[in-house]
Amino acid sequence: MHSQAHDGGAPSLLDALRAGTGLLHLALEERLPFFSEELDADWYRRLIQAYYGFYRPIEAALYSCEFIPEGFDPALRMKTPTLIDDLHALGLDACAINALPHCGQLPAFDTPAACLGALYVLEGATLGGQVLRREMARRLALDADNGGAFLDVYGAETGRLWKDFLDYLGRLPLDTPAKQRAVHAARSTFSCFEQWLDSQEVLL
Repeated sequence: MHSQAHDGGAPSLLDALRAGTGLLHLALEERLPFFSEELDADWYRRLIQAYYGFYRPIEAALYSCEFIPEGFDPALRMKTPTLIDDLHALGLDACAINALPHCGQLPAFDTPAACLGALYVLEGATLGGQVLRREMARRLALDADNGGAFLDVYGAETGRLWKDFLDYLGRLPLDTPAKQRAVHAARSTFSCFEQWLDSQEVLL
């Protein structure tokens, strides 16, 4: 990662990530079925299976790549164990979970900046989960004990952990090319996720 001082007048890393992914984020949100009147327990289970099929390989690749800059604690941020707990609660045993398909098209985590871009997408998703958690509790009577834990993966710590992540991004000095690599990785993460969910036929 480039460690020069921030480029004068250039947007911050966070501003660059927000501007570079905003439309992709909105496009994916519009296709997620959480607020669809047709969403039922079976569709929700298939959706969580698809989420697991993406999060397991991307977290494995990201957290083993050795390019994540110092200061980020993967052990605190892993989502896959919570998805496994939800799948068990939704009726899948270990053999069934292990047999679920995994996404094979992932971004390349070959620079620290690329890691930061993907982390921005994965961490940002926890904020929207708060709204989805309340909707699924109302619609499908789901909570942390019967299949809805992933939607509230950080619980009461969601706000604090997001602020900590933003502070972490703000402490990392990236030059303009590195910021561009981070944005490219974030956009790729959104695109890979949507394409994967589409292939699993769980989107609107």
